[in-house]
Amino acid sequence: MSTTDTTVTTGVADLPSLAGRALGPTAWRALSQSEVDAFADLTHDHNPIHVDPAEAAQTPFGGTIVHGFFTVAMLAPLVDELIAVEGASLSINYGIDKLRFPAPLPVDARFRATGELAEVTEVGGGYQLRVAVTVEVEDAAKPALVAECLFRHYA
Repeated sequence: MSTTDTTVTTGVADLPSLAGRALGPTAWRALSQSEVDAFADLTHDHNPIHVDPAEAAQTPFGGTIVHGFFTVAMLAPLVDELIAVEGASLSINYGIDKLRFPAPLPVDARFRATGELAEVTEVGGGYQLRVAVTVEVEDAAKPALVAECLFRHYA
């Protein structure tokens, strides 16, 4: 797990005290065309908007864009950078509520995440976190992704 000076580090027992806390931002990162091509191969989603720079250049996006679900897959490492829960016996992605892609994430564009620990709910043996996450693209007017992610951390 990568951490930055903005990573909130906590133990499972202290999670309820962090409800409402702003998180981030993460470090900037980018996804290359070769990474997008590999994702396309893994998912069998070879839409030209993702994998054909010449054809994608003729679209309103002006070039290839990252698959929306590749951006979703990046939520795990991004959220790990927003909040690190130490001492958990088990930590899982539990689900996503309210997922939207307001704008594209161009290949090679820099992006990062910010968030809010919107809710902490006790579940048997641990806590469920609702983290409102925004994936912003450098110099873009709209984010590439907004979602409410659910994670569970067990003591």
